[in-house]
Amino acid sequence: MPYLIPPRTPLTPEQVERGFDYLLALQMGGGAAVAGRAEADPELAFVMLRMAEDIIWPVTALDADADLCADSFVLDEVGCVLLSALRDWARDSPTTAVPGIARSIIRFVENVVPDPDDHGDTCATLEAMRDGHLALAHAVHSAPGAHR
Repeated sequence: MPYLIPPRTPLTPEQVERGFDYLLALQMGGGAAVAGRAEADPELAFVMLRMAEDIIWPVTALDADADLCADSFVLDEVGCVLLSALRDWARDSPTTAVPGIARSIIRFVENVVPDPDDHGDTCATLEAMRDGHLALAHAVHSAPGAHR
């Protein structure tokens, strides 16, 4: 079953900052570095799920321009299953979902997303992703007629 991402307004720059701040704090300092943040920020589960969709879906979804093979369909389905599970978790238990979704994103980045500098540094990859997501968020939310 396909993972359906409804049309939506991209995350705001502030949401992108909060989400990546959480990811980087967890990556660098572990659970103690993010303790209490999910309880203090009820929107964080939504932000983490949206970030997971924005990071995982483009990598796993079928690419109509690519040479498709059996592995393409398997990767697409794995992405659908992962995102569906994360969505259910965020819906059913937002507070516990936040660190779980964040750890899932970090593992996905470590194991699937190519390191832009080939140093094996997940923090550098997350920082590069943050910069790209922030640029998009600023462009979308500062455009004439943008949702604010």
